Amino acid sequence: MMITDARAVRLGEVPQDLHHRDGQINHLSSVLAPNKLTRAEDVCIFGPSGAGKTTVTKYTLQQLEREFLDIDWGYVNCLSDSTTAAAVHRITRDVGLGADLRRRGSATSEALHRLREHDGTVIAVLDEVNTLEERAVLALHEIPNVAVVCITVDQDEWMAHLSEQAKSRLRRAATVRLEKYSHSELVDILTSRVEAGLQNSRVDQEALEYMADLAAGDAREAIAMLRRGAIHVRDGYAEKLTVGVVDETVAEAHEELRAETIRSLGTHHRLLYRIIDDAGQIDAETLRRQYQDRSQNPKSRSTRHRYLKDLQYRDLVEKVGEGRGAEYRSLS
Repeated sequence: MMITDARAVRLGEVPQDLHHRDGQINHLSSVLAPNKLTRAEDVCIFGPSGAGKTTVTKYTLQQLEREFLDIDWGYVNCLSDSTTAAAVHRITRDVGLGADLRRRGSATSEALHRLREHDGTVIAVLDEVNTLEERAVLALHEIPNVAVVCITVDQDEWMAHLSEQAKSRLRRAATVRLEKYSHSELVDILTSRVEAGLQNSRVDQEALEYMADLAAGDAREAIAMLRRGAIHVRDGYAEKLTVGVVDETVAEAHEELRAETIRSLGTHHRLLYRIIDDAGQIDAETLRRQYQDRSQNPKSRSTRHRYLKDLQYRDLVEKVGEGRGAEYRSLS
């Protein structure tokens, strides 16, 4: 049996042991752990894709849950829940306070009230916070027993779009920065995943080294390659996971990551992407017109441009040219 525990190679799975992030975990724990004198603090976490921002956050909060009785946390992927109502209702449901609330038809004020009246500390994790409406962050920030964890790639890019009110509040938040993993760190992570869920004797060490080279510091990419290689061996196409198997399956791993990214997109991100992908290449003005024609509630120009930058960062589209002559091209 090649795969002994599928969780070890599942994308987005939080491992039992998290390697090479002890300093960040300890810092995050000290900031978020409530005590008799202070509430949990707000935190901003920055770093490139695949550096472990989400995993470190979830891992730390799971540890705190085991240690403290009065801590609850909720998680929002702001790519898919980018409005204030969606984000606040998601947090409220995650902490067990909003099972009867519907995102449409229930007032956001009621969800915020329930969070405010909650006896314990609530940690609101806002992943991809750069795509979330600013007022959601401010509304959660104003609740004394709620600490906000804002996760995004680029601090300057995010802050540039915030109002002075939001900047003044978030500048007081603790900061955690993550860098890309080194080659040896990625090999350690892959080795740990193999030991946790694969038949060790059927995985060549050279293959793990090769995956780490190809991933270039991105743990998500490395784990995706390990997953596709393991499935290839499991399905009988090879006896062992070798460098050759990695070469055969690396395109599938990239496609799996791409498909996962597209599934995670919210309504407006997805619509912009679909318009570009259907056209193959489209000029900015035609894209704007088609988006406004097809969207029931089109976003502002600045928000639309921010969403397009998100799509570029995720390697779903690329921008060619600037100004009126700019065009967007699908990378599928």
